[in-house]
Parts: sequence; structure tokens; C-alpha cells
Amino acid sequence: MSLHEHITASIAQTQNGCISFSEFMRLALYTPELGYYCRAKLPIGKNGDFVTAPEISPLFSHCLARQISNILASLPEGNILEFGAGLGTLACDVLLSLEQQNALPQHYFILELSASLKEAQRQQLEERCPHLGAKVIWLNQLPHQFKGVVIANEVLDAMPVEIIRLQDTHYEQAFVSYTEPNFNWHYQKITDLSLQKEAETIAANLPADVLSAGYLTEVNPYINPWIASLGESLQAGVILIMDYGFLSSQYYHPDRKEGTLMCHYQHQSHSDPLIQVGEQDITAHVNFSSVINAATAAGLSTLGYCTQAHFLLSLGLLELAGTAHNSIEQYQLAQQIKMLTLPSEMGELFKVLALGKQIETPLQGFERLY
Repeated sequence: MSLHEHITASIAQTQNGCISFSEFMRLALYTPELGYYCRAKLPIGKNGDFVTAPEISPLFSHCLARQISNILASLPEGNILEFGAGLGTLACDVLLSLEQQNALPQHYFILELSASLKEAQRQQLEERCPHLGAKVIWLNQLPHQFKGVVIANEVLDAMPVEIIRLQDTHYEQAFVSYTEPNFNWHYQKITDLSLQKEAETIAANLPADVLSAGYLTEVNPYINPWIASLGESLQAGVILIMDYGFLSSQYYHPDRKEGTLMCHYQHQSHSDPLIQVGEQDITAHVNFSSVINAATAAGLSTLGYCTQAHFLLSLGLLELAGTAHNSIEQYQLAQQIKMLTLPSEMGELFKVLALGKQIETPLQGFERLY
């Protein structure tokens, strides 16, 4: 059965002939062996549909390793857990950097849903740091009483979201129906009480003229349970979340009336998730306010929040770039730094959020202000 057939079958089994958008997005991205992240073709890199910071430059991982070393120094026998490790580039670079700092963890755990990405991670580890391979362990679920550092780089943006449409006092939820040969949008009055409450809160902070014209946005229903599960798992340590997004005041800004949902296909971006299903990435920006609120409810402390540029520069990004061996390498590193830090690139849109439990060590990545 193809992914297209699998999703249409799921729609056909419903009473009203449609599924919520979050369910459509989940099926499109995570259906075993068929979904975008679970298929054999790798989505990341020059030959994929997008690149992440670790693929752009090893400097990103080297800076992150400095922060991890800073944390692990106060957590004897601490480990690292990475969610969705992509091609394994960050894992390799972080381990090699920590080895140079004499700060290797006991274990580097990877929680990965995709079999094809797991294989890519294994291959990269074997090729680049085979002597550290024994430290890497793949998990299928969160460990109990974890102590150390949790890394979630561009994880939350790939979580399925609900799309809602606000108009005056009429709030609707987006569903997906199917009429041969296309998937179609279908809006229904919100019936889920928690989603209705979210819609009311968002609408209360929008001007009347914006609501009268209609306002589309997203709500991530997976944030609370994901953070809650991390709160239960983490005995002591820090969760580092790196992703693109905003606080609520910016996320639900009146000018952002079409939402933040984006699709990526062969390094091109557009906003239609109902085409090229299974062949394109579907993402939404992260509402960091909702993450912080969920963390508080889960007993986690917010230890820091800043732009990616602030975080990397605080951890000595420019100092690391000064290790270039020749003019060509120096030029390449300069270009990579621009990609990572310029406001027009990843520098301001991407944020870093640190959550923690039983940790008092000041985090170097959030110390510098400029």
C-alpha cells in the first residue's frame, strides 16, 4: 500500500469523511516505512530537501559541545540523549569535540523513529569516529531517571499541529478530506475543549479588524505531553531545545494572519501541505511560550532563552573560527558563521531554550549580552 492509499483509507474509515490536520500531518511524516521521515530516501543534506545547522558547519556542534561540557562537569556520570539525530553529524561532532575536552559522557543515547536515518547515523559514526561507537546507544523510548543533557535540534517544528481559523467569535478547526484525485481542506467548528480554550486565548489578543478578516494559525497538541514525559524522565540535567519560532506575542501577531506552516521540497519552500504527500517536509514554527508553560507545569525550570546567534557567540564561535589553517578554510568558516548568526539567515529566527532540573550551574551560552 502506498502512503496516498494509506491516508485515503484512514479518511474513508471516519464517520464524517475527514481527519484532523494534525492526524494528516502525522500520517504524512511518520507512517512506518511510508512517511516522509520514515522512507528510504534521506530528507536532510544537499541531496535532500533541507539542511540543519550541524550540516551547515561543525562550529555549531563544537559550540554546543562546550555548553554540554559545562553542564556535565557538574553531573558526574551524566549522559547525552539526542532526539531525532538526523544524519548523525551532530552526534559525531559533539563526541569528537568532547573527547578533545576530556569530557566524554558515559553514553550518547539517540531516540530515532526512522530506520533509514538510524542506518545513516550508524554509517557516519563508523566512518568518522569508530573508536567512540560503543558509547552510542539507540533507544525506542525515553530512559527512566535520566541524568545529563537532552538535545532537541529542530525536533519540535516537525511535530504535527492543528490548524485553526479564527473569525470574530466563530472558531474552526482544519480537517482534510479526499475527493479523487486530491486531498482537500475542510473546516469544522471546534469541538475539542482544550483547542477551543486555546482559540479563545489567541483571539482575545487580536484586534477586531484582524478577526473579522479571518486569522489562520497553528496549535501544537503534542508539546504538553512531550515536555511532561521529559519532566518525568529527567532526574537531573538540562534540556536544550534549538528550533525556529517565537514567543506567543510574536507567534500570534496580527500580521501573521496566514500562520507559519511551511513545506520544503528540494530546498524550495511553499505553504501547501496537501500536495506531494510523503515527498515533502511539513513544519510549523515553535511557540516557545507554550513550551515554557508546559515545562513549568512539568516541574522544570527555564534556565535560558535567546537567539541562536547569542548562544553561539557566547560559547566562543568566533574564537573557534580562528583555528582555520589557510585562507580558503578561513573564507569557508566565515560563510558558515554568517549562515548561523546573521539575522537574515538563522541567527535571529532560530532560538535556544534551556530547561532544567536539579541543576545550579550557570549556562555559558546564555551569559553574554550585547
